[in-house]
Amino acid sequence: MKNDVVLACCDKELIGRNLKEGNYDVTIEESFYRGELVDEHQLKKMIRDANSINLFGNKAIMVAKKQGLISDSDIIRIEGVEHAVILKV
Repeated sequence: MKNDVVLACCDKELIGRNLKEGNYDVTIEESFYRGELVDEHQLKKMIRDANSINLFGNKAIMVAKKQGLISDSDIIRIEGVEHAVILKV
């Protein structure tokens, strides 16, 4: 859609890490998550305004959980790092 807003966000300390567990083998690529550093308040607004949200990292996930957008059952964990995708329809 014309007004779709996509947000990809990860905790900054995860950039460049490779996480492997079970069937998951994920590299947190800077080229995908590149952008500006934001605080929790800014991230809340960005999440509120986005239609498609990709979050990686326990801090980023916590912001979405505080907003009631996801719960523990919506989250996967790879090497203890939380990941979720939120699609608003």
